[in-house]
Amino acid sequence: SPVYIEGKLAGALSLKFGIFTKEPLAGVTPIESVMEAGAGSAATAAVREEKDNAEAQRTLRSAEEEIPMAGPVAVPAGVAERVGLASGAYLEPIETPLVFAGFHRAAVERFQNALAPYGIVAVQGGTAEAKADDGEVKPGDMVSMVLVKGDLSIQASCTVTMRVGDTIYICGHPIFGFGPVEMPLARGRVLTTLSSDLNSVKIVNAGGVIGTVTQDRLTAVTGRIGAAPRMIPVELTFATPAGEKTYRFEIIDHAKLTPLLVANTIFNGVVSTPAYREGTTLRLTGGIEIAGHTRVNLDNLFAPTDQFIPDGVFVAGTVQGTFSRIYGNGYERAKIEVITLRVESIPERRSATIESAWTDRNEVLPGETLNVKVLLRPWRGPAVVKELAITVPPQAPRNTTLRVMVSDGPTLNRMAQLQTFGVAGRLGSLEQLIGLINRERRNSRLYVTLLVPNPTLLVEDKELPNVPISEINLLDQRRGSTGSLLLRESTAGEWSAAMEMVISGQQSVTIRVR
Repeated sequence: SPVYIEGKLAGALSLKFGIFTKEPLAGVTPIESVMEAGAGSAATAAVREEKDNAEAQRTLRSAEEEIPMAGPVAVPAGVAERVGLASGAYLEPIETPLVFAGFHRAAVERFQNALAPYGIVAVQGGTAEAKADDGEVKPGDMVSMVLVKGDLSIQASCTVTMRVGDTIYICGHPIFGFGPVEMPLARGRVLTTLSSDLNSVKIVNAGGVIGTVTQDRLTAVTGRIGAAPRMIPVELTFATPAGEKTYRFEIIDHAKLTPLLVANTIFNGVVSTPAYREGTTLRLTGGIEIAGHTRVNLDNLFAPTDQFIPDGVFVAGTVQGTFSRIYGNGYERAKIEVITLRVESIPERRSATIESAWTDRNEVLPGETLNVKVLLRPWRGPAVVKELAITVPPQAPRNTTLRVMVSDGPTLNRMAQLQTFGVAGRLGSLEQLIGLINRERRNSRLYVTLLVPNPTLLVEDKELPNVPISEINLLDQRRGSTGSLLLRESTAGEWSAAMEMVISGQQSVTIRVR
């Protein structure tokens, strides 16, 4: 690729005839369709003046039928007969190589599985030093769409079909099909080609960044030579008792890809560290800096399980979920400035289940202190009792039964419906979403919550306990069904203790205020 007929540019190689084919036959995206990916640009208009291209395009197309671009398709009977193909032959898109450098095999495979529907095939590769002539690309040269660069590197590589001025047309097929994009464009340096009857693969190193990919369309990818788009700086540190290793890299800013890229680089940082081993507890800390907003804080503990899944998956999934919530907000586009993450490996399985809870007495007066005792069962360890002192509010109504709930953090998050789909309708801004994320309870703390049988009204990101019926009716009339949420109980107090282990479970006891 590109393909010429009698010296005239016909199109870009984009389809292949199954596997194990020995004949040099392939499907070609006509140059007219390639140019449509950059419709409206001055470069496209200039190319359209070359009438010979249209003639070459007609040579490629069948008079009876035009071959579609999406998915495997049967070769038209007339075409198969003319080129000597057996009946039942089919065309399928040529995979796009996604080149990984600095990644563990397990991380590459997980990323490959996520992108397989896009026709992406993961391969190991490397990077090359920038050269003075990197920007002098011409048809037939390789270029790379950069997703991650730095200590870790991920780039999708393709062949240049044509160049008009500073505009280049690449691939003859989509990478992801996202439409308008902003991705760094780098020079690709082919080291060698691994020939195979099954699937030949080029080994490509990404060179210096030379411009920006601007369109990712059905029939081609287009870009321009010049300035590169902004990327998000990331610092990821993985710490074990044997030492620390820090990765510094940049990732593209894209709502669909960035959460997946951050998750995969974190997973890679965990599994590729020589001192790492399965069966360790992982602590995640760090933050996400967003322009014009409060910092998003990350702090959670992840204990290993007996599932046949790498322990790092749970850390990566949590980070991916947080990024998806930020990018998916319905208020404004979040401009992420810096990401700083730290994963610490603790060489033991730190987890405990709440087995039971009780109080030192069943009746109290308003304003009195009450001791709550909790029986915790660590994984493969003796049971321990944790005691927390709580205070009954002075304004607690007399002759009332209160509920003391002992629980983990996720239980409280679910109870307040802070992580349900309905929360988005009650929020008013990205800042409120960030505040909500930062207030979520942590799974490494033991919580004791005192609940009174009075309603709580959730309005946007605020909790209004003990709300009078008149105010509930007024807010509901003004805001509509998605503006607020009514809970049956109100929180009269919340206490917690850091446990340095993942807590799970829930128990409740009741007390009476005399």
